[in-house]
Amino acid sequence: MIRLFNVYYPTRTLVLLLCEALLVAGSFLLASLCALGPDTYIALIYENGLLKIAGITVAALLLTYYFDLYGPRRISENWEIYFRLLLVLSTISFLLAGVVYFLPDLDIGPYVLVLGVSILSVFLVFWRWAYDRIISLPIFSERVYVLGGGQQARAVVAILRASRDAGLKVVGWKEDSKVDEQRDRFAAELHAFGGQRPSIDRIIVAMEDRRLAMPVRELLELRLRGVVIENSSTLLERLSGKLPLEGLNPSTLIFAEGFHMSSTHILFRRLFSLVVSFIALVICLPFIPFIILAVRISSPGPIFFSQTRVGLRGSLFTIYKFRTMQEDAETEGAVWASKDDARVTRIGRFLRNARLDEIPQLWNVLRGDMAFVGPRPERPEFVQWLRQEIPFYDLRHMVRPGITGWAQVRYRYGASLEETRRKLEYDLYYVKHLSLGLDLLIMFETVKTIILRRGAQ
Repeated sequence: MIRLFNVYYPTRTLVLLLCEALLVAGSFLLASLCALGPDTYIALIYENGLLKIAGITVAALLLTYYFDLYGPRRISENWEIYFRLLLVLSTISFLLAGVVYFLPDLDIGPYVLVLGVSILSVFLVFWRWAYDRIISLPIFSERVYVLGGGQQARAVVAILRASRDAGLKVVGWKEDSKVDEQRDRFAAELHAFGGQRPSIDRIIVAMEDRRLAMPVRELLELRLRGVVIENSSTLLERLSGKLPLEGLNPSTLIFAEGFHMSSTHILFRRLFSLVVSFIALVICLPFIPFIILAVRISSPGPIFFSQTRVGLRGSLFTIYKFRTMQEDAETEGAVWASKDDARVTRIGRFLRNARLDEIPQLWNVLRGDMAFVGPRPERPEFVQWLRQEIPFYDLRHMVRPGITGWAQVRYRYGASLEETRRKLEYDLYYVKHLSLGLDLLIMFETVKTIILRRGAQ
């Protein structure tokens, strides 16, 4: 796997993206040669044809990404991949037609765009068919043995089998809860995998009690023979983009890489939030009067909604939103909001889905209460309870809370203790790998989350 912006991506996915970028650009270059003949050089060099093809390539890759075609784990059937490919190609066709109609100077040449989309349609469908078969070949998969037989091992096996794009194939694992029998069984199985030439490429250590059952000698021998030995928590963190709470202890957090915030980084992160929030506020200004009018006519009550939240290092601040619920929504005390909350007005539901209700939080960012990217701030009434129920919950308060965050773009709406635990795992990953690159990635994925109406609200 390759690490970009402090997030791990399967090598296969990046190769797929690179190949499809070349495929899109190549299709329109070929179309230019076929349609323009000797004038191709003039169109590409002197009339900025290469720059136009680069723009089409970027747009095509963005559409492919937004249709989840670079996230195979979301797609279970092959027919859906081809269906989404056709949606991408159709969308590209409509966009190019609209651009040429309103801005004819952006056309590369007569029939170039039509021919380019036609060529791309054939090449792209064939490429995806070939790619699916190529990556299925044993030579492109690592053979993995999962060393363990408890809940942790089951979690590893489940995520490996679900992660088709990871290129890791489980070839050995047996569920066994008897600790006194595990050491001998594991040692025998590892010895069998050894042989003259190891028949496994990687071992994932996912044992509940390593002191009693870990076959150290066999693991060391295989390590010296080129087999990769990896801790299960490291693998789960890379594949899932979260820091699993199961098995997490203070020593792991103390000695692990990450969780480091220098004063320089804090300063740049603050400047980044200020610039982005100011630009966003300027862009949103024309819409604010219409939102105010919509809130006013939707139900009686104030335009803005304010509430106390927990911020940096446990400090309290007042958060502001456009009101989306009935005025008497909490007459019986604090209640956790749910995804399909009956207290939300019709206009309020639209504002939540479009994230327009959070525009006033830009003022919180400018004031310094929040950052643009960070864990969502929780109410103090719930924080007291969550501190007792969930270990390491206070670690999310090491950084300023944000309007959007890693948990919001990676996890669904959470309105229960268990869902809050799962969201905390994403928040801990964010705090551990905090960087401007990760913030930029979260902002990029936030746009996708809003368009596809996913994630937390």
